[in-house]
Amino acid sequence: MIKFTNGYILNKNFEITTENVFVEGNKIVQIGGENEGAIEIYDLKGNLLMPSFKNAHTHSAMTFARSFADDLPLDRWLNEMIFPMEARLTGQDIYDLSRLAFLEYLTSGISACFDMYYFPEDMARASVDAGFRTVMCGAVNNFKESVEYLDEYYKRYNNYSELVSYKLGFHAEYTTSPEIMKGIAGLAERYQAPVFTHSSETKGEVQGCIERYGKTPTALFEELGLFNYGGGAFHSVWVSDEDLEIYKRHGVWAVMNASSNCKLASGIAPFAKMVDKGINLAVGTDGPSSNNALDMFREMYLISATQKLQNEDASAADPLDILKASTIGSAHCMGLCDCDVIDEGKAADLIVIDLHRPNMQPINNILKNIVYSGSKENVKMTMINGEILYENGEFINTDVEKIYRNAQKVIDRIKQ
Repeated sequence: MIKFTNGYILNKNFEITTENVFVEGNKIVQIGGENEGAIEIYDLKGNLLMPSFKNAHTHSAMTFARSFADDLPLDRWLNEMIFPMEARLTGQDIYDLSRLAFLEYLTSGISACFDMYYFPEDMARASVDAGFRTVMCGAVNNFKESVEYLDEYYKRYNNYSELVSYKLGFHAEYTTSPEIMKGIAGLAERYQAPVFTHSSETKGEVQGCIERYGKTPTALFEELGLFNYGGGAFHSVWVSDEDLEIYKRHGVWAVMNASSNCKLASGIAPFAKMVDKGINLAVGTDGPSSNNALDMFREMYLISATQKLQNEDASAADPLDILKASTIGSAHCMGLCDCDVIDEGKAADLIVIDLHRPNMQPINNILKNIVYSGSKENVKMTMINGEILYENGEFINTDVEKIYRNAQKVIDRIKQ
């Protein structure tokens, strides 16, 4: 049993306390008081223990195109650069490239990713081997996979490992036929399950959908029954008030991806308006070829800064709302309600924020500091499922150089 002591705790109510926290195996077993069973003391030394960040939208294996497919709008980026290179990837490539992404997640205090990509067996294997938590999301479209594959994956990977789960999903309206979307809606009905997809990322995407169907992507998804059991819309930039009413009606998660949206010049999602309307909110990095980092601190700051600019209001976007969306919100969006907060019985997905760095001093408001001035340098420790995988800048029991070499071999091959 590990006793976390002598520091600050961000409790389940998002209040900062100074209680002891006890972890046994992969669970938080006690908060406050003492426990004679504690055999290992983790001295926080005045730092903050908090729930980990959850990355609610990414494409981990797209590390292959980091700083390679840059400075293009979304449609050209996808069609001219990404799709041709993706066609050359193998399952082993997905394993090697994802292992690289996992390392970067750990440095940012991210304990779980919501990964939309291909070769799920290799992604699941990478997650288990790394001790990393992954929720995989279906990526069906007109060119890859099928409703039948999605059904098979849903059954297999929701009974694979405590670190792996699977959600129904498809790439986007503009790459997926109505017949396929109807088939996925049928799966959602059969399993009473949520469905996730890219939606309303660019102005052109929404206009194209209106031209094809006479309605926005969100309205189309509601009509087809895709959101009957909830789900999520990655990006949610160009959403109307009517779209947001649909989100509210079905409990759809709007997943913010500020860095990617800025870099691809896609637009700014209306986070502050969504908060006011009571929309479910989560945060993701998007993939490392469109971001290009996997850094939750950068996401949080950009959400804040872009909202203030968009609304011409320095008070727009409460940092506490952003921090909650990046932790509790993202966890619930991904179905990870057992590791969302620090509470007895929850899985021990925890991070330590180093408050003894210049950017965290002086201490006036710790939570605002994390959003406004925090960075990856403040992540002192990342624990997943009770195991410390990253601490003091070092990856525990991991051959980092081998992971780097394997990823480079993949990239050198597919670029030829």
